[in-house]
Amino acid sequence: MHHKKNSNLFTLGFAVAAILVVTGLLLNGTVSAQVPTAEQINTDQEVVPIVDEAISRQQGNASPASSGVDHSVFEILQQDFETPQDLTKACLSCHIDSAEDLMHTTHWTWEYVNESTGQTIGKKNELNNFCVATSSNEPRCTSCHVGYGWKDNDFDFSAQENVDCLVCHDTTGAYKKTPTAAGMPDPEVDLTLVAQKVGTPSRTNCLVCHAYGGGGDAVKHGDIDSSLKEPNHALDVHMDAAGLNFSCTECHVTEDHAVSGSRYEHDEKVKTCVDCHDADPHKDELTNQHAENLACQSCHIPEYARGGLATKMTWDWSTAGEFASDGSKIATEEYNTLKGNFTWEENVAPEYVWFNGTAEYMLVTDEIDPSSIVPVNKFLGDIDDPNAKIWPVKRFTGVQPYDSGNNVLAVPHLFGKDENAYWKSFDWDKAIAAGMESAGAEYSGEYDFVETEFYWPITHMVAPAEEVLQCRECHDPQNERIDFAALGYDEERADELTWELDEYPETSPESLNELVSRPAQTNDWIYWLIGIVGLFGVFEVAGTRHINRRKDNYE
Repeated sequence: MHHKKNSNLFTLGFAVAAILVVTGLLLNGTVSAQVPTAEQINTDQEVVPIVDEAISRQQGNASPASSGVDHSVFEILQQDFETPQDLTKACLSCHIDSAEDLMHTTHWTWEYVNESTGQTIGKKNELNNFCVATSSNEPRCTSCHVGYGWKDNDFDFSAQENVDCLVCHDTTGAYKKTPTAAGMPDPEVDLTLVAQKVGTPSRTNCLVCHAYGGGGDAVKHGDIDSSLKEPNHALDVHMDAAGLNFSCTECHVTEDHAVSGSRYEHDEKVKTCVDCHDADPHKDELTNQHAENLACQSCHIPEYARGGLATKMTWDWSTAGEFASDGSKIATEEYNTLKGNFTWEENVAPEYVWFNGTAEYMLVTDEIDPSSIVPVNKFLGDIDDPNAKIWPVKRFTGVQPYDSGNNVLAVPHLFGKDENAYWKSFDWDKAIAAGMESAGAEYSGEYDFVETEFYWPITHMVAPAEEVLQCRECHDPQNERIDFAALGYDEERADELTWELDEYPETSPESLNELVSRPAQTNDWIYWLIGIVGLFGVFEVAGTRHINRRKDNYE
């Protein structure tokens, strides 16, 4: 009886002590494993897959899409429509709230009040260094408006029949707007046919406008062009036509015709990477910790404009107005009589800036300093902003007219048949005077040209996991991708963030501390202590058993 009791106590004590030993060693090993080898960091970049629910939702999400409702059976759509407005009235007879909903969105108003900055911006008000401004150029610009007839400042934004339902809901691919007719459809379009085959918006619907901004395919964004209509896996892992086949609205969640996602300020409704992926998607902790200060896109979109289409990178308006020797207009990839000189690039490595989700845009009333490059927009945030992350951007540079008397960017009247339109008279003075008047701004009568820059956030064309950036591409001393000093790191810190990769991680992992907030390894001793206590426990239990045996033998 006495021997059995001692044996049970020994077994229990030994088990507890052994658990302490193993726990201490395993926990210590876990902390040590947070620092991967250089080889692991270079090759072990597998990301936790997207949740199965998101995958199942997208299977068969072909583009163009269908609403699942056969609209050809509706008698009201079985007629010839004299005007597109007549068709809209037919749509609204069933979808009674749709126009009202749309009229509260920026897709309709082209206006946005940024509560963070106090600016009233939007395409209607802000300036850029592509086609410069909407004012006085409406018939051309509004070919990408979700409405009919916006040709000047007198457009009636309250007229529901002016809403264009088809531009977003066409599934035939036959619907198109006349490029210079203030959003009106091409006269050759069979409105009845298109109306009977409407469906949910597809990538193709969105790309009709968003891929062709700035006057052509791939001009503006860099990460949005017509190659995304049917992309392969290498071009975009989410929109891969043979894979997940995401529509735009999978991430740009839409409610009451309001499409989420904005380059003006952070929109909480738009999907972010962590809404589908685990918050710690990588196999090693050090890579996961980069996400504290880096947008996922910074590593997962190593280049943009990689779908076979070059994107415009520079635009010099000051050289416009030159003609061929026979007096005809010139129109090549690098030069156009109407627009000046351009440069184009493919497979472009982004530049990187701190961005907290809010941006400021230049308005015609904002004074500039013509002695330096004028930022037409600014992404807010810096190294000290807790809400900012390092984002990839397309930096577009230009040379454009400005009012040299008032030191403000000019609004030129480019498009039109009147003699004041630059593309008619090629007279900058007349064009600027007319454009500024339309914008409600004063013109001094003096103009010149100034260098400008404009930033676009890069967030599409997400590369496969095996194509993500590797450590050396940012942290090698000779890297040409990222400038830590320009991001606000002092010289000493910028030097610490670069090293020869073959020395990493043995001598350099701590230099990532500020960038990735790598947790200190000062708690290792706790886990060693647990193990040591466990070992003492083993020896104590063994010793007690030995003494008890001797006492039993003596008795």
